[in-house]
Amino acid sequence: MAESEELGARLADFRRRVEELCGARALPSHERLSALDAALFELQYAAEFLWPRYEALAARGVRGADTREQQLLRALFQRIPLAVVLLDGESVVRRLNFAATRMFAARAGFATGRSLTGSLRHDGRAAFRSHVAAVARGEGGRSLVVRLPGAEADPALRATLTALRPPGEPRTAVLAVFQPVDGAAPEPTGARTGPGAQEAQGAPVVRARRGRAGLPAAAAPDPVEVTRHAELLDLVDTMSTTLLRTAGSPPERVLERAAAVLYGRFADWVVTDLHDGGRLRRVTVYGPGCEPGGEPEPQPQPQAQPQATAAPGGGLADAFARQDPASCPLVVEAAAGSPAFQVRPDDAELFGRDAEGAPLLVRAAVTSLLCVPLRASPGAPVRGVLTLFRAGARRAFAMAEAGVVDRVSRHVALGMGVG
Repeated sequence: MAESEELGARLADFRRRVEELCGARALPSHERLSALDAALFELQYAAEFLWPRYEALAARGVRGADTREQQLLRALFQRIPLAVVLLDGESVVRRLNFAATRMFAARAGFATGRSLTGSLRHDGRAAFRSHVAAVARGEGGRSLVVRLPGAEADPALRATLTALRPPGEPRTAVLAVFQPVDGAAPEPTGARTGPGAQEAQGAPVVRARRGRAGLPAAAAPDPVEVTRHAELLDLVDTMSTTLLRTAGSPPERVLERAAAVLYGRFADWVVTDLHDGGRLRRVTVYGPGCEPGGEPEPQPQPQAQPQATAAPGGGLADAFARQDPASCPLVVEAAAGSPAFQVRPDDAELFGRDAEGAPLLVRAAVTSLLCVPLRASPGAPVRGVLTLFRAGARRAFAMAEAGVVDRVSRHVALGMGVG
């Protein structure tokens, strides 16, 4: 405000001086030279001082108005009860609101900079990319149906795409709105929570316990996390017991028993490969509907390459069993010492294809995977590869579970006779 008043006073003085200079036209011609010099000084003063000050104040006022407008739009974007995502022309997430983080089960900081197609089922990714690219090119809005990687457990989503030019940016962005096809309304983002809401609904209110000096007491542990931690400890205990019982057995036997422990309780698919004589050989495949059949007998060791052991089941397990591990990029990288942990893998050919050319990850509806080398220590030779898949609506692998699998892989390598 003070700067505006100062500029106003300077403009008023400038105007009075200009009016005085206008009266110099009545002077004789030989006396106008000094008035002309004064007029030039006034013009220079206006160009070098008054005008830049005016521009700075005007820009500051517009910037303040824009900031308030952007804050309002940002709050509206975050609180709208529909899943809204701002994408670039390559389907990379630039921003997503609270409802979208819940729908895609991804935090905003994790999803930003990653392709949104990784959160969709494989069969709809290519179409979604094409429509987003078309909208970004200015070919008009689009609408299509996509699904989350939960098979029948997740409803179909109607994705509505429209072009948007953010202020100050040279490229067109794409605004994507997702809503269930059946018209089910999502839970409002601004739903009332807390003790007041519980009292209004007639639910008992749990008050936070207070410690000494009125400070909040330590929060009670999350029962879900405690249960998962106990399950992981139980898994490690069962695996250790199994490996001790199979001590001295051939490596194939150790891999089969380890796969039987992990299957079902920890992963939907368990695939083991043996690194034998510089070559990879598939040993065990367990998958949905392919239950381990009791105590498998040790595999004979003929001169020819033995076929992988797949529990009796469908054709998908047979496709995994017949696959050459050398044609699977994920297994080859793990055999070289590079483990992999991916949630919603974007590359459908990461685990190779079946005999008909269909990606195995797509056929198995894999939503998260772990692939680790089997070695007793970081510098020890790799004796095999352990691959775990979770599919459908099952919860994706977590970092804690990946750490447990890394420890289990070392135990299995020791059980295979690696010193």
